[in-house]
Amino acid sequence: MAAKPDSLWGGVQVGINVPYSYGNNNMSAEETLRNTLQLGLSAVELRTQPVESFLGAPAAAAAGELTKWRLTRTVEQFQTFHKKYEDAGVAIQILKVDWIQDATDEVADYCFTMARALGAQALSCEIPQSKTQWLGAIATKHRVMVGYHGHQATNDPEKFAGPESWDKAMSYSQYNGINLDIGHFVAANNISPIPFMQKYHERITHIHVKDMKMHGGPAVAFGTGDVPIKDVLRLMQKEKWKFQATIEFEYRVPEGSTRMAEIGKCVEYCREILI
Repeated sequence: MAAKPDSLWGGVQVGINVPYSYGNNNMSAEETLRNTLQLGLSAVELRTQPVESFLGAPAAAAAGELTKWRLTRTVEQFQTFHKKYEDAGVAIQILKVDWIQDATDEVADYCFTMARALGAQALSCEIPQSKTQWLGAIATKHRVMVGYHGHQATNDPEKFAGPESWDKAMSYSQYNGINLDIGHFVAANNISPIPFMQKYHERITHIHVKDMKMHGGPAVAFGTGDVPIKDVLRLMQKEKWKFQATIEFEYRVPEGSTRMAEIGKCVEYCREILI
């Protein structure tokens, strides 16, 4: 039997946003797991698509048909999926729902039920700030944290970008939190994310680890941009913060290389900082 992966390095849990980082949000559960094991990672932020596909979601279904299918899923079915990953040594710590802004209350309930059954500590999403009071109320009912993801659109009041972006959302519910993308934070604000992390670490569900250039610059190979990845990971280690450091692969694959080879370099970069 193959040894289980272990990417809890120096007390910091390093994971990966999947299957997004693998370049296909609709990748099967099996291939997603196989890639994660190949990288030696023991934790993920997992999107709903592989879960629903594994459970037999109707392909190209009308909205009504898909909603009916979702509302007839059971906790036991989600737990079957969870066991598949758990047996392989991969923890599903965050469930990413990239469509929840369009959900009804009932379907949002379904998302939180799925998150709990998969063993997730939090649900993550990219929704407008105006939706956070609604989702925060549902999160409170389920007692599951929501991490709101930030981008670079500092001129859009509906986007999470500047340090103050999350304040209103967090005021609505103690379960409204922060999925801090340290790459986008640096590119949008031209400052280190460390003071923000020190202030709000209790509300951070996980961070997205990537390197980018300031002033709205692009994603680049780890260690070649303006994001203080080393300082961030070492701060997490020093403070014993337990939220996941989630690699999110976004830079262009160099000619002659492959996506998996480049992700492997990102993983090794983080490991060398922490061990």
